[in-house]
Amino acid sequence: MPHTKTSDGVRIAYQVRGDGPPLVLLAGQANDHHWWDDVRDDFSDVRSTVTIDYRGTGESDKPHLPYSVERFADDVVAVLDELAVHRADVYGTSMGGRVAQCLAARHTQRVRALVLGCTSPGGQHGIERSGEVRRSLIQSDPEEARQALLKLMYTPAWLAMHPGPYHTLGDRSMPAHARRGHLVASNGHDAWDALPGIVAPTLVLHGTDDLLNPVANAPLMAARIPGARLQLIQGARHAYFEECRDLASPLVLDFLDQKAPLR
Repeated sequence: MPHTKTSDGVRIAYQVRGDGPPLVLLAGQANDHHWWDDVRDDFSDVRSTVTIDYRGTGESDKPHLPYSVERFADDVVAVLDELAVHRADVYGTSMGGRVAQCLAARHTQRVRALVLGCTSPGGQHGIERSGEVRRSLIQSDPEEARQALLKLMYTPAWLAMHPGPYHTLGDRSMPAHARRGHLVASNGHDAWDALPGIVAPTLVLHGTDDLLNPVANAPLMAARIPGARLQLIQGARHAYFEECRDLASPLVLDFLDQKAPLR
């Protein structure tokens, strides 16, 4: 698997699949590129998709260094530099949406179009999940916590038809310090002041039944980013991009295709 080295000496693994204009796909917290396994082909048929293993996950280094969303965004830039990609479309979901916000705000010339899925602006303006949801995820029994997360990601009907394996529940190979680092990074995200500076055309996607990252965050971001479009997917939970892929993936591609061709 190819790697690049960042300015602070960390090796970041990346994966490229497909042919066409580049599309960066950014996964959720404590997940590697496998987050996209079940939907990546929706994009790789017409795009050159680029994924990364965040530092701390997958085949990337797992340093005992501070983790932050800003650092993750800079790691993405290091991969784009390695691939000689000057500008790319970016689609980030969950914490990946936080990384995408930071990327688009800090590196405006590198992002042509932006899709933010099931994410939040963070900080005091972000809408936090309920105490009940938080408690369900920190149960002492790991299997009960896993089941709680599954129910937040997918609807009961979908789970009944799809027994797994699931690729959105976290990278089990992560060491404890990296897992904590990802939590700190995601919790420390606050892009509210930066969002008006995003110049890339932006689509905000969210499932209406998302309790893990409450849907109220979507209109907040859409109103804060100049010219952003908002699309809610009825009845969908956090992993709308997988459960509702037949709707969500075409929405993303249609939005990106409305822009001038990227070559």
